[in-house]
Amino acid sequence: MDFYGNRCSRLKGYDYAQAGAYFITICTYKRECLLGNLMDGTMILNSPGELVHEAWHGLPNHYPHVGLDVLAIMPNHVHGIIVLSGNGVEAGLKPASTMRHALPEVVRGFKTFSSRRINAWRQAPGTHVWQRNYFDHIIRNERELDKIREYIATNPLKWALDRENPQRMGCSAEEDILFDSGW
Repeated sequence: MDFYGNRCSRLKGYDYAQAGAYFITICTYKRECLLGNLMDGTMILNSPGELVHEAWHGLPNHYPHVGLDVLAIMPNHVHGIIVLSGNGVEAGLKPASTMRHALPEVVRGFKTFSSRRINAWRQAPGTHVWQRNYFDHIIRNERELDKIREYIATNPLKWALDRENPQRMGCSAEEDILFDSGW
């Protein structure tokens, strides 16, 4: 549990500044469908969705040790893979930075950058855009990476079953990938 009594998904004792790949899911505030709509399994980003896309792809400009893998922006949440590089040559073959930020700081930065842009666009400074916490999963091997990439890429096709969909027609398939004991 975190300070506010919310269930915390961070792995106790794990150093989230160490090099590795991390699968993250971030939900919009109150699960509002703010970022666009799905049409025939394709996500159509609206202006806030485009601003989220820009903020995500701008992360390496703020954090030189960050690399980005796949991203799926859904109507009310995002799934993505963030790669923190080790010492020496950093993500994108940039020289190593003396300042290394841990995953929580990178996610905080993404939420801040995207919130500022969205709130400026909707002329509503200080309005909540994101839920307080986020989900993360440490990607431990190539097999897991491949499964998560596939999950993210096919997420728009499964929106009708997604537990984050306010008009969901069934159970979520998300648990299948996140809690598969075969990882």
